[in-house]
Amino acid sequence: MSILPLPIQNLINALERLPGIGPKSASRLAFHILRAPEDLANQLVNALTGLKTATGQCKICYNITLATQEHCEICEDEKRADGTICVVEDPLDVLALERTGGFHGRYHVLQGVLSPIEGVGPDDLKIKQLLERVRSGEAKEIILATNPSMEGDATALYLRQQMLPMGVRITRLARGLPMGGDLEYADQNTLLRALAGRQDMG
Repeated sequence: MSILPLPIQNLINALERLPGIGPKSASRLAFHILRAPEDLANQLVNALTGLKTATGQCKICYNITLATQEHCEICEDEKRADGTICVVEDPLDVLALERTGGFHGRYHVLQGVLSPIEGVGPDDLKIKQLLERVRSGEAKEIILATNPSMEGDATALYLRQQMLPMGVRITRLARGLPMGGDLEYADQNTLLRALAGRQDMG
């Protein structure tokens, strides 16, 4: 039985479900919100509600965009190079690569990685849509920029097998990235080196 009032315990339980938030951090955040001015709580409520209702996925690359827009700003940008598609796991990876200012092509967001242990297969990701883009002749080079982890490498190898017969150049980010790391935490110089040193997958 909890000694805390139920509304506080419910908030702590909800915060604990977020990645990187343990019981102590969740408790600190919950009590901070409780002590803060009421407008902070209202801002949080409105922001969380808007997060789900006002956002959607781009119909081309599956990056995050406004619910009222079919395509994201990157796909709408006519200055971007159509011949190169950078394949990433999630929208945070797009942000990380865009911060470097070193990539001027298009993206494709898989919305995850293959993970048999967690029951995530090819049909659970945006792989079919990627293959359709490649078949259409839109791209000459596919950069596989999944994270350098077991799941990321397995996903990259699976994608390579699927695209090999299509005659497109397939590259992988160079190993300037630490094994087991996430793109969103890499510094800009590391990402730039990884982009510049990408190699054909042989």
